[in-house]
Amino acid sequence: MSQEKLQKIETAGFILKPDSPEIKPIFEEVRHRFESRGIRVLLAERSAAMIAEEGIPFETMCAQSDFLVSLGGDGTLLSLVRRSYAWHKPVVGINAGNLGFLADVTIEEVESFLEQLFDGRYRIDRRLMIAGHIQKSSGAKIEFFALNDVVISSPIPSKMVIVNASIEGERFNTYRGDGLIISTPTGSTAYNLAAGGPVVYPLTRAFILTPVLAHSLTNQRPLVVPADFAIELDTEKYEAIATIDGQERYEIEEGDQVFISVAKEDARLLHRQERNYFAVLRDKLHWGDRDW
Repeated sequence: MSQEKLQKIETAGFILKPDSPEIKPIFEEVRHRFESRGIRVLLAERSAAMIAEEGIPFETMCAQSDFLVSLGGDGTLLSLVRRSYAWHKPVVGINAGNLGFLADVTIEEVESFLEQLFDGRYRIDRRLMIAGHIQKSSGAKIEFFALNDVVISSPIPSKMVIVNASIEGERFNTYRGDGLIISTPTGSTAYNLAAGGPVVYPLTRAFILTPVLAHSLTNQRPLVVPADFAIELDTEKYEAIATIDGQERYEIEEGDQVFISVAKEDARLLHRQERNYFAVLRDKLHWGDRDW
């Protein structure tokens, strides 16, 4: 477990859940709590425009902040982690709705969280990130990062795709079905779980390959491989798309190749010290048949 701590707790950069101007009073309350502790609050200009306030460019906010805050849900945090990856700043998620797997500080817990932050009673978890790129047959190259997953599927619902998969240059499987999920341990509780893949402890160094509704008489099962393996994918015959963390989409044509490997730097998620992953699993997935 990492013993890493923040070098300074002076400036926090915020983004807000997009298309949600109703979040303004919640943000104002959270900002007040941060500022009352002497923390300068910066707001990214896109979020600021949504609530009719002044903001600063996202890149400037990342550069000037000691840590970053997403106010929204898990999707808002995923977007912030990807977009801020180049600055390698710790990210904390304040959940404006239901308790999330990633954004786990509630509005009611903000005050106690800040107290713990200044007392050093927090932790920074390092989470594996996917670094990938799509090599187009035209020669163009599209690079991306993902915290949760990369999904290869058809742009047309319920239409089959054929995905050829290789590890370290060695072809090992052809997946025929609704798609293929390449997930990190962090993303194992997202689409991977819904598709029948395993839950993997988030600090594990591995990739999970899970077929989605395989059209096969053979028993296609999820596969867990070490994260230092390079994965190569290509499609044939049918149209396909690559979806990154459920938020970015890129077309894949026959002759294109998708390359997936572990990113050089991990994502850094800031959590309350007492946050217990297995308690979150029990709560979110309703494990167990009684109160504990």
